[in-house]
Amino acid sequence: MRGKVLSFNGSTGLISGDDGQRYTFSASDLGGDTTYVPKGATVDFEGSDGIATGVYVIVTGIGEKNKWVAALLCFFFGWCGIHKFYLGKTGAGIIMLLCGTIGWVIILPGAAVAFISFIELIIYLVKSEQSFYEDYVAGNKSWF
Repeated sequence: MRGKVLSFNGSTGLISGDDGQRYTFSASDLGGDTTYVPKGATVDFEGSDGIATGVYVIVTGIGEKNKWVAALLCFFFGWCGIHKFYLGKTGAGIIMLLCGTIGWVIILPGAAVAFISFIELIIYLVKSEQSFYEDYVAGNKSWF
């Protein structure tokens, strides 16, 4: 059966099933490598007696931020932190913008930002959609 996640606090959660009923689940019921289920995510699960088991997140449309867009922004504009602003990490974006523009006067900050952008590009490309969402959209991870 399919449903939408109403809440998940890291250990227990609540799903509104397509049948109109609500089902509770725990972190141990999550299938695959999933460790976090965002509110509003569409899931597939087996439900009986108000308990959901075998909960799998349906990845399509999981988040409002796309890892491919972030990777492209990182590739073309990583030196000025545009990918950080896209992901909502404003503080990190400002640091990269300052180091990537006026930081080249001293050379070292500009080179550091270029290196960080390259590493983040690789990380974005190799992460799964679920992992990217957990770390950079739902999570509070600003740096690699």
